[in-house]
Amino acid sequence: MITGRSLALLAFAAGPALFPATAPAQETYRWNLPKGFPPPLVPADNLMTAVKVDLGRYLFYDPRLSVNGKTSCATCHRQELAFTDGRPTAVGTTGQIHSRNAMSLVNVAYNASLTWGDPHVRRLEAQAPIPIFGEQPIEMGLREADGVPSPVAADVRYRDLFARAFPGQNPALTMGNAVKAIAAFERTIIAAASPYDRYHYRGENDAVSAAARRGEMLFYSQPLSCFRCHGGFNFSDSIEFEGRPRRQPPMHATGVASPGMFKAPSLRNVALTAPYMHDGSLPTLEAVLDRYAAGGGHAPAPDQDPLISGFLLSAAQRSDIIEFLRSLTDESILHNPRFANPW
Repeated sequence: MITGRSLALLAFAAGPALFPATAPAQETYRWNLPKGFPPPLVPADNLMTAVKVDLGRYLFYDPRLSVNGKTSCATCHRQELAFTDGRPTAVGTTGQIHSRNAMSLVNVAYNASLTWGDPHVRRLEAQAPIPIFGEQPIEMGLREADGVPSPVAADVRYRDLFARAFPGQNPALTMGNAVKAIAAFERTIIAAASPYDRYHYRGENDAVSAAARRGEMLFYSQPLSCFRCHGGFNFSDSIEFEGRPRRQPPMHATGVASPGMFKAPSLRNVALTAPYMHDGSLPTLEAVLDRYAAGGGHAPAPDQDPLISGFLLSAAQRSDIIEFLRSLTDESILHNPRFANPW
């Protein structure tokens, strides 16, 4: 996801800490999670309901939530690209080029931190206002003080959806509730039907190739030890879910391009989310693997993560690891109508 730094924007979505929560039985959103996937954490002040998720999907794809009517959340998070945008770095609605790559929203419900460089942005309700209202950089360009854009407020469909998603609230059609609905929709974007999942969780022995199985062994072995930063069911070390104690999400100095500490993103659907790294500086998976094989760069920074120390691979081993990474792709999420543009 695209980052921002304004504490004022974070305060916009401040609320109770995350903890396992459920809505009344008749309203509870049904996750229908497959084997190996735990229930995500849900904020107590934004319980999941089907109508709220539906509202969030409309808002996610609505360019009227930008200052010039040109940009929606989906502009930088395109379903066919596993909810990334294919650019090295994002471009705001006014044409401003950003410094960060747009991260995938696939399985974002499990992310313990939600920007490349700020581990304190830990709720989707706190992240969503950043692109909507942020000024450094400008992304969607709205001003918080202006409230709901008039074309959205006048839309009959929205008046009905907001009233049903936030019953008893007057007014229900507010930017605060819009943020909550977008966050609820984003939580549902869960990919769990990759060849890897079918092989490990469904017992489909022919779901992955022999090359991918060899690559998986390398992924979990020394000296590569890729799993130390990309582990668990979501292939990240920044994972949070119901029943798991909260902890400060780790950050890493990778030695790649601009200095700084950054999160290790999930590798799910990684074959679809090029270019890579926080600044989009590496165009292919092969380039990423080569950079880490070289130890992160020609002149490692003093604070570079000690796990990034380089390794040697044969051409066949390199190919096997790439095949394993490709086996993490859930093609179904790219055309699932539940996540598609409802307009």
